[in-house]
Amino acid sequence: MTEPKRSRARRLYGRTSGHRLTKRQQTLVDVRLPTLRWPDEGRLDIHSLLPGHDGYALEIGFGAAEHLIGQARRAPGIGFLGIEPFLNGVAKALVGIDSYGLTNVRVKRSDARDEMNRMPSAGFDRIFLLFPDPWPKKRHAKRRFVQPDTAEEFARLLKPGGRLRVATDVRAYADHALPILIGASGLNWTATQASDWRCSPVDHIITRYQSKRLGDIEPVFFDFVKG
Repeated sequence: MTEPKRSRARRLYGRTSGHRLTKRQQTLVDVRLPTLRWPDEGRLDIHSLLPGHDGYALEIGFGAAEHLIGQARRAPGIGFLGIEPFLNGVAKALVGIDSYGLTNVRVKRSDARDEMNRMPSAGFDRIFLLFPDPWPKKRHAKRRFVQPDTAEEFARLLKPGGRLRVATDVRAYADHALPILIGASGLNWTATQASDWRCSPVDHIITRYQSKRLGDIEPVFFDFVKG
């Protein structure tokens, strides 16, 4: 098997750190993060990273990690990988992992696009992309995470029958993302009526960000299944 090509580091737009970490957060970043992240090069074997699990889920841009930690607590038999470029979000994930003694979560501070192409095809049962940075101005649309190439990567990474969820509360992002996802080969939109995407899914965990209602529309949830 050939090694994946090393890609030049992508430019990350926006902030990647915020307020100063608490003492506990900084200690966890220094001590726990090196044991929970994965190498920067080579193909990723998620079964080796999180052995003995019934399935695997990936959350991209997990923010304050409330959804990631909540899902991992709810499903201890599932191995969760979380990727987040924002240092404060990674620190919050580490606090959650430490507080609840979770052994089914690995996290990394990185650009998910660089990590996805190293991951195995048909490796994940679930992929979550919840409330990504919307870059609402038209001239910034190319910075949005959902693009034709990332949509194809979602399809590649999911097992047959695996599910993708993309959520946003910004109309410009919804209008941008949905046609791209519908057009991706292998992804089938599950909605049959408006309530399927306008209502919060029964397995969704509402975060503080979502509760603040900062977007210009009510949250929409686009669920897709790998055909």
